Amino acid sequence: MAKPLAGYRVVDHGEFITAPYTAMLLGDLGAEVVKVERPGGGDRFRSFENGLYGPQFQAFNRSKQSIVLDLDIDDDRAVLRRLLDDADVYVQNFRPGAAERLGFGVDDVRAINPRLVYCAISGFGPDGPYATRPAYDTVGQALSGFLSMFVMPDAPRIVGPATADSVTGLYAACGIMAALLERGRTGRGRSVHVPMIAAMAHFSIEQYHRYFATGEVPGPADRGRVSQSFALACADGKLVAIHLSSPAKFWDGLIAASGRKDLANDARFATRMDRVRNHEALAQALRPIFAEHPRDEWLKRLAAHDVPHAPILGLDEALDDPQMRHLHMDKALEHAAEGRIRTLRTPILFDGVRDDDDMTAPPALDEHGPALRKRYRERE
Repeated sequence: MAKPLAGYRVVDHGEFITAPYTAMLLGDLGAEVVKVERPGGGDRFRSFENGLYGPQFQAFNRSKQSIVLDLDIDDDRAVLRRLLDDADVYVQNFRPGAAERLGFGVDDVRAINPRLVYCAISGFGPDGPYATRPAYDTVGQALSGFLSMFVMPDAPRIVGPATADSVTGLYAACGIMAALLERGRTGRGRSVHVPMIAAMAHFSIEQYHRYFATGEVPGPADRGRVSQSFALACADGKLVAIHLSSPAKFWDGLIAASGRKDLANDARFATRMDRVRNHEALAQALRPIFAEHPRDEWLKRLAAHDVPHAPILGLDEALDDPQMRHLHMDKALEHAAEGRIRTLRTPILFDGVRDDDDMTAPPALDEHGPALRKRYRERE
């Protein structure tokens, strides 16, 4: 069965995460992706940790072909023009103005191929007071307001993985696919621009709407408080997460699982809004209770009473969980020079099937350059 984007061609002219992730998502859906890299070291994520095939590069560049082009050279600019003439999508994450200086801005590319969907990703947008500033993931999280909901004011530190980069890539892929659908009706491509700070603000839309409605500015503790979520240590030191949300039955289930009817009779926890207002007090009450039994015991109790829960697993544990094994998320790819590469399969199933037999390992630098140059020379 053909994948949804089989037959589409994407030129990935990006580095680090946002544009490469966007292109990889399209590749997972069946598009042919050609990655254009700079001379010397290619995508800077290649050497982020070691060599030219580091784990960061591997994460965002599977199922692509790599070609090195020096855009200071007329012949290489001509190769990129031929790639674009043959493509459906061009995606880049340069600072605004950089593509235009190279001769591959929206108007330049539209003159080459009016059917092509042109996607530009930036930190702050195509114009405005910050447009030409450098931006990375933490900058996007911070300016959008997202990071304020994770950083504790009394002990500020950056935690967790890159989020703004990946979220922006998801929005860009969504915009590209919408533009491709429209092109099917009009025959013409669109330009798509996704600013990282706008993507992260929109990603926080629930919190923004609550602020708009109440005037209350959410902080790091608010999400757990409103959603009635808890992270609790068990007797063996292992952690479990609980998310009670709003249905009363989940609170009742927690009471039954813990055997602590006194919590149900505590006036501080009588209603959901009481529990929201007294979230930290409830957390303090639950901590010694969960410290009485090992995690496996709690997982059995919580499951028996239908309480939304999960063990908090490290990346060295998660893929061995029975449900994760059932979903077959882990996949091994082989590269002729680099050997075995482990990756994660796409979470998207079509008609109950996740078809990724044609997934290939991330390319070595300029691995496909000679073949691609030959392809386009033969067409001239």
